Amino acid sequence: MSDSEEIIHVIEALFEAGVTKDTSALRDIHLDDSRFSSFGDLPPYDLKDYQTTILLEELKFASISDYTYEIQEPKISIFGDAAVVALKLVQKGMLVDNKAFTGKHVNIGGRATFVLVKSPTWKIAHIHISKADN
Repeated sequence: MSDSEEIIHVIEALFEAGVTKDTSALRDIHLDDSRFSSFGDLPPYDLKDYQTTILLEELKFASISDYTYEIQEPKISIFGDAAVVALKLVQKGMLVDNKAFTGKHVNIGGRATFVLVKSPTWKIAHIHISKADN
């Protein structure tokens, strides 16, 4: 498998956790290091560390049923043991409020940038996901 294929596989694994609800892969694909950081498309919008990012991703995927995603127009740039991936992202599903027994369909169009490092396999070192008009 080429580096580009491995890199896109890592990014897909992040969103597949939302489809399968098996979030165990999240800890394997993120760089467990103080240098990790992320900005998300849902509050809180501050810069997050590894532990907070994993927790929020687990909560996000647990609260969205019928989750689907589509990665569009990925651009992968590799610089030795580092890579930058820019892409368009569409996420859909049913946002569930278990306390009120209600749900709301969501269709979130966005943009995402990932920075990955090879250590020794490709791992996500930074994520920035932002909403965009659909």
